Amino acid sequence: MSLDLPAWAAELLYQSRVARLGTADRAGRPLVVPVCYAFDARVCFSAIDAKPKRVAARDLRRVRNIEENPQVSLVVDRYDEDWSRLAWVIVEGRADLVTDGPVRTRAVDLLLAKYAQYRAMGLDREQATVIRITPERALAWRYAR
Repeated sequence: MSLDLPAWAAELLYQSRVARLGTADRAGRPLVVPVCYAFDARVCFSAIDAKPKRVAARDLRRVRNIEENPQVSLVVDRYDEDWSRLAWVIVEGRADLVTDGPVRTRAVDLLLAKYAQYRAMGLDREQATVIRITPERALAWRYAR
């Protein structure tokens, strides 16, 4: 699906450094977590990386939620004390976990290119679990006078 976004919204989605990933379990109990991500003009990718976590990657609530209910939202926003600069983009879609193959390699390459921190921590093309978000709808808003 091609996201029909205004140029400013596409730029915000490409350039922002952090997003919030909203998931829900099969009962509808929500979870929102901050994530690093990359956008390739078609889909968004986020990795379960090596930052310290309290549980194994497969046991993370966001991973379990995606397995139970793949419908997710990804929110990218720009906040500024000058409210005339406020903007956000919401990508609603279907998430899946990618654990092998060329899609994972492409996703990791995009994340490595965007984040020096991933290069320093050694995000592994052969081991990373990647969340792929395939958009079904995108919403965008900015304070425009």
